[in-house]
Amino acid sequence: MGDVSHTSLSPLPSSDRADVAARLRDALLGASFTADGLLDLLGAPAYAALARSETVPALRATRGDTPLETLVRLFLLQQPVPHARVADVLPVQDCLESGWLTRAGADEVAATVDIRPYGGPGGEDWFIVSDLGCAVGGAGGIGSREEGVVLGVGGASTTLAGITVRTPVSAALDLGTGSGIQALHAAQHATRVTATDLNPRALHITALTLALSGAPAADLREGSLFEPIADDETYDLIVSNPPFVISPGARLTYRDGGMGGDDLCRTLVQQAGDRLSDGGYAQFLANWQHVEGEEWQDRLRSWVPRGCDAWIVQREVQDVTQYAELWLRDAGDHRDDPAEYQARYDAWLDEFEARKVKAVGFGWITLRRTAAAEPSITVEEWPHSIEQPLGETVRAHFDRVDYLRASDDAALLDGHFRLVAEVVQEQVGLPGAEDPEHVVLRQHRGMRRATKVDTVGAGFAGVCDGTLSAGRILDAIAQLVGEDPVLLRDRTPAQIRLLVEQGFLEPAE
Repeated sequence: MGDVSHTSLSPLPSSDRADVAARLRDALLGASFTADGLLDLLGAPAYAALARSETVPALRATRGDTPLETLVRLFLLQQPVPHARVADVLPVQDCLESGWLTRAGADEVAATVDIRPYGGPGGEDWFIVSDLGCAVGGAGGIGSREEGVVLGVGGASTTLAGITVRTPVSAALDLGTGSGIQALHAAQHATRVTATDLNPRALHITALTLALSGAPAADLREGSLFEPIADDETYDLIVSNPPFVISPGARLTYRDGGMGGDDLCRTLVQQAGDRLSDGGYAQFLANWQHVEGEEWQDRLRSWVPRGCDAWIVQREVQDVTQYAELWLRDAGDHRDDPAEYQARYDAWLDEFEARKVKAVGFGWITLRRTAAAEPSITVEEWPHSIEQPLGETVRAHFDRVDYLRASDDAALLDGHFRLVAEVVQEQVGLPGAEDPEHVVLRQHRGMRRATKVDTVGAGFAGVCDGTLSAGRILDAIAQLVGEDPVLLRDRTPAQIRLLVEQGFLEPAE
């Protein structure tokens, strides 16, 4: 790709000079311009402040003239730095010629893009490129009014990266790539990565991110949703952090989808099914409307394409006023003329009122292509804490779906199970009581679920180590508690099925 600029945004570095990107990467690493290096230099408070787009603590921590302080001021804080100081650290002439740097005054240089160190899941030292002042994506109050601005890594980006299934695949698709963070992750386990975006500037920045991170180049295609993908192309993995904000107009390409309501997210999910290979995963972040007179779960079930299992998790719900305020602040509208801010706020509420929207949900949608006659669709609300990364938890969920779909009650009783690691039992009751009021099993990993069980369920789970079949264990429990083993075998499979479904037990085979 050649140089790309957009409206009044600054010109971007050339993405055709792989040699310069490699030398720049070597220089950055040589100066410890890495996630760990920054933490050591700045300290935890200043490092965390940078993630909130607050620069004053980092400015105070970089008043010296070491190579690392020079790079922080240049690329993270966007300060002009004397040419001579930069020349001691970087191949400055190459960076000027290829556009990574520009001259600022007689004897200073400045960065043309933000370069932010990012630690990969395996300890890789990566670099995320974004537009100046836009390194922190999401609702961070960036306040940029440029339609084609390209953000860096925000909370949504890292959430999607954490929940993505990371098994080796032949082909992966990053839809709406932005700064390229999902494509960068996918390049570690996909033979071929395709990245698309409606914004050509985003594709250019993705090429820079991949090159500067030492990752293979991706197949970059311009266009909306699945438009750049041929009808006969399928993928083993599709990921997207789309412009999911439900707004009364598409002011910002990175944020507003340009379709009414939640139609963009619905369209993305519905069209993904035909693009998946057998057994392939599609994973999205999305917003959805809570409409008067409609169950939000039913709305989402209607999005799931034929031939796909689905697991949909609602993580957060905001009423329409909270939602409007969040995204008005994201665009910096709260800093405008008060009358204009009020008019924009009114427009959001008018839009929601016309659509009978009372709230907006946010969460994750995972599809898996299946040949099963009756696909499994799980829609749940889970606002509680989790433990990232969750990719393996997501994969295991669908493995359990396959197991339970193929297992009737008799098969469950013949099966052997293991209690999943780091599950603890809690007994709840009044102090001094002989028996607890109820027993809770709680996970300390992954989704961190908790579920109530009766004394039989607790006893059953506690002895599941894969040695005995479920039926044999129940027979022993029946003898211990003086219950009819036939009746116990009849009523317990439903509880076993629930414990497997929620990830407390796993098949030992």
